[in-house]
Amino acid sequence: MNGDQTERLSQAGECREIGEGGLLEVASAVARGVLEEVKTLAGTTTCKSVQLVRLRKWAHENGCWFNNRSHFGDFFDRGSENEAYLSEDGTEIIKLNDFRYSDDNLTSFFERIKAHNQYFPDCAYSMIGFAENRDGHVCAVLVQPYIADARLATKQEIHDEFVRLGFQPVDNGDYYTNRQHDIFDAVDGNVLVGGDGHLYFIDTIIYPCDTGGYETYRSLSPRFSTT
Repeated sequence: MNGDQTERLSQAGECREIGEGGLLEVASAVARGVLEEVKTLAGTTTCKSVQLVRLRKWAHENGCWFNNRSHFGDFFDRGSENEAYLSEDGTEIIKLNDFRYSDDNLTSFFERIKAHNQYFPDCAYSMIGFAENRDGHVCAVLVQPYIADARLATKQEIHDEFVRLGFQPVDNGDYYTNRQHDIFDAVDGNVLVGGDGHLYFIDTIIYPCDTGGYETYRSLSPRFSTT
């Protein structure tokens, strides 16, 4: 293991110890505090930019800010919201998530990560800090296991797995719901079949039902940017 990865793991370990519920819970609480302040003062929930400024400051003050992206390993891919890196030892994918799908405040991001970990524990996210991506945007740094010997799941395999998990298709499979959460973007490239034969939902968008998630997803997703 090289020096950069040793430093990343050391720093990540410190961040994971912050707060009883871990970094995800503490960062969520910081963002939620900003939301409540803005709602009280201005009567609006539009506060994403203020939350990002506050979280950046908090991360610097608490040793959870990564200044050097080389700590994450080799650049792997760029998706609609994530800048992805493969760790030096090849066991992890580190994602810099730019909060694209959070719309006007970050509440939905933190709830989405918690829901993802609930439904898909085999490829759960750990949050280890914050950093800027190549575009200079403040991002959450998420770590996910690398799925070895994987292939892309087929549409039928994805459908069958959702049904097994208690979800039903909506709009001919445009998204799936269990009446608690709606899950979007479960398409090839975002769902893998590992060498063990299991399906891994590595990158989906999740919103609570009845919160306008479908409209939000369509308005923010590059898949619909030309329609």
